[in-house]
Amino acid sequence: MSGSGGSTRSRTRVSGAPTGERILPRWFVPMALGLAVIGTLLSAYLTYEHYTQNKTLACSATATVNCAKVTESQWSSFLGIPVALLGLGFFLVMVVLCTPRLMRAPGRRWDAVRLVLAGVGLAFALYLVFAELFHIGAICLWCTAVHVVTFLLLLTFIFGQLLAEPAPHDQDR
Repeated sequence: MSGSGGSTRSRTRVSGAPTGERILPRWFVPMALGLAVIGTLLSAYLTYEHYTQNKTLACSATATVNCAKVTESQWSSFLGIPVALLGLGFFLVMVVLCTPRLMRAPGRRWDAVRLVLAGVGLAFALYLVFAELFHIGAICLWCTAVHVVTFLLLLTFIFGQLLAEPAPHDQDR
C-alpha cells in the first residue's frame, strides 16, 4: 500500500498495529538491503581469501596500500576469530534484519536492533582502521570498502528512521 499523506515525497506505508504504523521513505528498504548484501559479498570474499590463503587477494602492494600485510597481521583476528568471518556474520545478520518484512514491521524494536548493531559494527570498523593506520602501517582497500559500507548502513538506518512519518489512521480521515 502507498499513502501520500499530502507529501510529494515517495513513501512506502508500513502496515500493522495502529500504534506502530509509519510511512518509510521509498528508498529506505532497498538501500539498506542492498548495502547489507554488498557488505556480505565483500566480507565473503575476504573470508574466502583468509581461509584459502592463496595469496590471490586482488590488491596492490605499495607502502601505504597493502591488503596482504593487513589481512595477515595479528590484527586480522579478534579473540581468535578472523575479522573477515566476524564481518561476514555481521552482514548476514544485517541481510536478515533488512528484509522487507522486518524493515516494515510495526513498532520500533527492530529499528533499535538495527541501529545498535550498526553502531557496534561501525565502532569495530573504527578500531580496525586505527589498527591499520597506527599498528600495521598499511591500508587494505577491501577492508576499507567494508568499513565504508558499514558507515553507509548506519547512516541509512539513521536517516530512514528520521524521515519516517506516522501513517494516518483510517478513522482519522
